[in-house]
Amino acid sequence: MNLVLFEAHELAIPLPQEDRRAAHILTILRRRVGDTFDAGVVNGPRGKATLAAIGETTLSLTFNGESAPAPIVPLTLIVGLPRPATARDILREAATLGAAAIHFVATEKGEPSYGKSTLWSSGEWRQLLLTGAAQAFDTRIPEVSHGRSLVDTVAGLPEGSRRIALDNYEAPARFGQLEFSKEVPVAVAIGPERGWSAVERDKLRGSGFELAHLGARVLRVETAAIAAMAIIRAKLGLM
Repeated sequence: MNLVLFEAHELAIPLPQEDRRAAHILTILRRRVGDTFDAGVVNGPRGKATLAAIGETTLSLTFNGESAPAPIVPLTLIVGLPRPATARDILREAATLGAAAIHFVATEKGEPSYGKSTLWSSGEWRQLLLTGAAQAFDTRIPEVSHGRSLVDTVAGLPEGSRRIALDNYEAPARFGQLEFSKEVPVAVAIGPERGWSAVERDKLRGSGFELAHLGARVLRVETAAIAAMAIIRAKLGLM
């Protein structure tokens, strides 16, 4: 945990000692009363928190916001709803790499039951975003949705965005040879584990997506997502 993140409302109340952040502050960072540590407000400023007091069951903290969050890269991931373990990896790593939004969509070849996982109903998905952002020393977390249709999700993309769909079967272009601009939002669509259907490819093309591939090797969904984001960040001079 490179940055301890708090919701804005949490700064006004003591932090319970059973909270994992309290354990991190006391046992990993080894902070004592009067010590400071790196902290931030979710989607807000980053700065220094001070451990003001240690009670029997809580910690009292103060926070001094020093810098606004860096501008987020306008990058949207659209992913065919994968099995929960895969979704967990994508949520965490996409937050670390700075995605603006992640939309897990229902697809023809996907498994509908994946959308009923406790990952989504328990709020675990948001904790994974916070873990990813904290790793990156950032306060911003992506917008996330799951279970919407591909068509509805694509319809909500910004006008004029660069749109690429990863595909192992009909893609004529190499993803690594594409060019990107910081001024143009990017949307990358990645199919489920069994890939896009023919109908979905047609819908994507009809919505302005170009098909591209990541090479001859067939990658796991989470690996493809990370590789695509890394390539885009490198192209934009962010790596």
